[in-house]
Amino acid sequence: MSIFYLLSFLLNKLTDSKLRQPLPPGPTPLPYVGSIISMLQNKPTFRWIHRMMDQMNTKILCIRLGNVHVIAVSDPDIAVEFLKDKDWIFSSRPDTMSGYLTSGGYLDTVLAPMGDHWKKMRKILSRDILSVARHKWLLNKRIEEDENILRYINNQCKTNHGVKKQINVRSLARQYATNMVRKLIFGGRYFGKGSQDGGPGEEEIEHVDSLWTILVYLNAFCVTDYFPWLRWITDFDGHEKILRNAIFTARKYQDPLIDKRIQQWKDGVRTEQDDLLDVLITLESTRLTADEIKAQILDLFLASFDNVSNNIEWAMAEMIKKPSIFAKAVSELDFVVGKDRLVYESDLQNLNYIKSCVKEAFRLHPIAPFNVPHVTTVDSTVAGYFIPKGSHVLLSRLGIGRNPDIWDDPLTFNPDRHMSGDKEVMLNDHNLHMFSFGTGRRGCPAVSLGSTMTTMLLARLIQGFTWELPLNEPHDDLKENFHDLTKAKSLLALAKPRLASHLYPSN
Repeated sequence: MSIFYLLSFLLNKLTDSKLRQPLPPGPTPLPYVGSIISMLQNKPTFRWIHRMMDQMNTKILCIRLGNVHVIAVSDPDIAVEFLKDKDWIFSSRPDTMSGYLTSGGYLDTVLAPMGDHWKKMRKILSRDILSVARHKWLLNKRIEEDENILRYINNQCKTNHGVKKQINVRSLARQYATNMVRKLIFGGRYFGKGSQDGGPGEEEIEHVDSLWTILVYLNAFCVTDYFPWLRWITDFDGHEKILRNAIFTARKYQDPLIDKRIQQWKDGVRTEQDDLLDVLITLESTRLTADEIKAQILDLFLASFDNVSNNIEWAMAEMIKKPSIFAKAVSELDFVVGKDRLVYESDLQNLNYIKSCVKEAFRLHPIAPFNVPHVTTVDSTVAGYFIPKGSHVLLSRLGIGRNPDIWDDPLTFNPDRHMSGDKEVMLNDHNLHMFSFGTGRRGCPAVSLGSTMTTMLLARLIQGFTWELPLNEPHDDLKENFHDLTKAKSLLALAKPRLASHLYPSN
C-alpha cells in the first residue's frame, strides 16, 4: 500500500511539474480514481468539501474526481474573477447525468452548455419571458396568487373559530411559489381541482415533491459524472432511477397541457396570448419545438420555486425567534402601507427593511451549498492557480454568504446590515458578497420575478397575520438539515389575522 501511495505522489508531482502554475490546494489524489473513494466515504459531499477547505485554510480548493478537477471557491474576489472577469471562459456547463436527463438532452437554458442553442434560449428568456414589459403584463396573475394565499390562510383561521391556527410555513411557501408559476405559465393554479379549503390537491402535492427530488439530485455528486462510461453499464449510486421517476412525475402533469395548447393554436381554437406558454408557442422570431418548450417549462418551474419557499421559511423562523426584528418589519409595513389596505407590489420599493430580511435569509440560508456548476473551456489561471480545461467550478453559496472576512458576526441573522440610509435595498449582489441570483452570462435572468415573489409573500404574511411558535415548539430550533441546507424541521407557527376582516379576499 505504501508503494501505491508513493507512485500516486510521484505521478501527481510529474503532472504538476508540467503546469505553469500550481493547482489550487487539495487532497492528494489516487491514480485514475482521484479522490472518489474519499467522496463516497464522506457523505454528504458538500460538507466534506467545506470541511477540507476549513482544514486546509483555503478559499479555493481542487479535488480530482476521476479525470475531472472540481474547483470549489468561497472567496468573493475569486468568485468574481471566475464569473465576471473571465466569464467567457467559465460560462459553459459540464455534461452530467442529472443535467442531461432534466433538460431533455440540454434543450433548456439553465443546464445547456454554451453554444448557439443556449444563446437562442437565453435571448428568448430575456426578451420574451422575463423582460420588464412581460413582468408588467403578468401583474394581474401575480395579484391573484398574492390574494389567494391570504384567502387560504384566513380560511384556515376561520375554521379554528378565532383561535390561532397552526400553519406549516414550508408547505405554505411551496404552495404559493408553485401556484404562482403554474398561473404564469398555464393560466391556472391547479392541475386538478385543488382541495376544498383552497390548498393544493394531490396532483399539486405530487408535482411539488417531484420537483424537489429533481433539485436534490441536480445538486448531488454522481459517480458517473466523473466516470461517464459507467452510465452505460450500471446506475452506480442509484441516482438515475430516482431522477428518471421524478422527471416522469413532473412531466406527466406538464407535458399533456403543453401538447393540448400547441394543438389549440394549430387548430385556431386559441388566438390570443394569455400566459407564458402561449408566448413560447407563438414566438415570431424563433420557433421552438415542442420538446424545447417542454424542457424550458420544467426549467422555469425548477428555477422559480425552491429559492422562494426556502427563503420564506428561514426568514420567518429567524424573525419569529427575534421579536424585535419581527416588530420592526411590522412597523415598517404599518408606516408605509397602513392597516386600511393590503400591501401591493407598488409598495415594495419603500419596504427596505422587509427586503433586508429577505436578503439576510438569502445570505445566511442559501437553498443549495453551491451554484449550478460551471466548466472551463480552456486552460486558465485564476487567483494565481492553474485551472485545467474541463474543470468543474463550484462557487460556495455557503462559504461566501457566511464568510467572516466579509460579514461581521456572519452566523447571526441581522437584516440591519443591509440597510444603507435611503438607498433602496436590492436582493442581487454583483460583487458576490452573497449568492442570491448570481452574475455574468449565467446569472439568473429572473431576478425581478424572484425578488418580487419572495418579498411580496413575506410582506403579505407579516402584514396579514400575527405569528408565534406553538408552546411545544422550541424557540431556538434553527437547525439545518445535515444532508442539505433546508430547515431540519418544517416551521410550524400559529397564525391569527391582524387586519379588518373585510380586507381579506373572500371565496
